[in-house]
Amino acid sequence: MRPAPPPLMLFAAGLGTRMGPLTAARPKPMITVAGRPLIDHALSLAEEACINRIVANSHYLPEQIDAHLGPRGIPVSREYPRILETGGGLRQALPLLGGNPVLTLNTDAVWTGDNPLMQLMENWDDGQMDGLLLLLPSDAATGHTGTGDFLIDGTGRLSRARGASGAVYLGAQIIRTDDLADIQDEAFSLNLVWDRMIARNRLFGLIHNGGWCDVGRPEGIELAEALLEYRP
Repeated sequence: MRPAPPPLMLFAAGLGTRMGPLTAARPKPMITVAGRPLIDHALSLAEEACINRIVANSHYLPEQIDAHLGPRGIPVSREYPRILETGGGLRQALPLLGGNPVLTLNTDAVWTGDNPLMQLMENWDDGQMDGLLLLLPSDAATGHTGTGDFLIDGTGRLSRARGASGAVYLGAQIIRTDDLADIQDEAFSLNLVWDRMIARNRLFGLIHNGGWCDVGRPEGIELAEALLEYRP
């Protein structure tokens, strides 16, 4: 019997400041791409992967996230009065997630090819991994600017690129949550957790079998719709 999928955390609390006026009256996950809100693209991936427990976080214009997810029975971890970043946000949501490890997925991207959540689950090795991140070479990551985030060795283990040409983290991972309790800050990035895992040689990467587009800026909408071959 196949094990039950891990719970999924959808990161939906960002301010979306790079989107300019597009987020003046709506949070970034509610921006429409290819005829659907961005967060619905993420939810479709979760549905295809048969993930039963999903939690989202919210901060900016949270009522819109609540109204969109409430009818689907998806609980929302509201971050108030300050945004908690990825690490603090995940830690706050742990009682709602109720599992370890957990999947996490950013809601400001679109994907083609293999389902990223299914790729992660199929390649997770609980015996040697504390984290498994989905990556693409920087020249294959549509909408991404700058160099890559990580170097990946022949065993799949990750180290920091530190200016070298590396692979880009795509905002999808499986991660054990044990390290979250040891960080004193209320708001913090998961980068702190990844560095601990790198030091233990237990952070791994996997190259995504397909395409990906960041929708963090207005121009990303057109790029994403071209990737999806969307014709309105």
